[in-house]
Amino acid sequence: MQDLDKLRILVKDLKDKESVQSVFLVKEKNLGVGKTGKPFMSLVLGDNTGNIDARVWDQVDEFSKEFDTGDIILIKGSVQVFQNRKQLIISKITRQELNSFQLSDFVLSSAKSPEDMYAELIIFAKDIQNEHIRMLVLSVLEDPEIKPMMFKAPAAKTIHHAWYGGLLEHVLSIIKILKGLSEHYGFLNRDLLYFGAIFHDIGKLWELEYEHMFGYTTKGRLIGHMEIACELVDRKSARIMGFPSDLKDVCKHIILSHHGKLEYGSPKRPKFIEAFLVAFVDDLDSKMSTLNSFFTSERSSGESWSRYNDLFERYFLVDDLKDKYK
Repeated sequence: MQDLDKLRILVKDLKDKESVQSVFLVKEKNLGVGKTGKPFMSLVLGDNTGNIDARVWDQVDEFSKEFDTGDIILIKGSVQVFQNRKQLIISKITRQELNSFQLSDFVLSSAKSPEDMYAELIIFAKDIQNEHIRMLVLSVLEDPEIKPMMFKAPAAKTIHHAWYGGLLEHVLSIIKILKGLSEHYGFLNRDLLYFGAIFHDIGKLWELEYEHMFGYTTKGRLIGHMEIACELVDRKSARIMGFPSDLKDVCKHIILSHHGKLEYGSPKRPKFIEAFLVAFVDDLDSKMSTLNSFFTSERSSGESWSRYNDLFERYFLVDDLKDKYK
């Protein structure tokens, strides 16, 4: 492994007008053409302390051939503040060998201990009353091949909980919300809600690549996490004596409908209330994670209002109202 102390300035430590020579992970790479017709390159570079926008104005064609998204690059450049936000202006790029570095130095990790989150999730799983659902859930969570994957997997490539342990954090957050809702709405089947929280994204363990740069596996691109999860239900339930076929269909429907709408990628829309609620809370938790990351990033500018957010199609007031109005 290379000596990072000699090659690394953390994103969080970059200062305006500072000359920089450091290594970063390329998280996004886009080519564009300016108003004068001259090409430029727009990058998002990052490490385990955050991300920063970067621009390349000269030798764009030459540098573009040197690297791609997911590579680690050594850059020379300078920091400037544009619209109250820091960005890197890059003058030189050299691609580095991935195996020379620890990827964990360049990818965010959950602020919570994966071991602690897993132990808490097991408590929820063992509290499932339906014997068949409980056995199905535990057969997955305690599988010696699957368990270590749970500790590392992100919940998404970029949008929400896109960090090591992100999937586990997302699942635990959802199951806690569903626990409270099941206590408030007494007509719900809590066991199905718990199943949905744990299984709705379980296929992402195989859909996503997270040993190197976060991305999609071939299996993920061809099949997708919903179908992968349904195959897992079939495989594990077949080993549980007397597992009801209709219960298996109900469980698979929760998985297949958890994006809520056909246009959001669900093969089915939710057809019973527990499936509806799993989809609703999944969407809620994903949006809260996305907004929290966006607000945290935008507050570093010191401005009260954010940049325009393309995903939510609006500007946001990013003042910390939690502390402001105590």
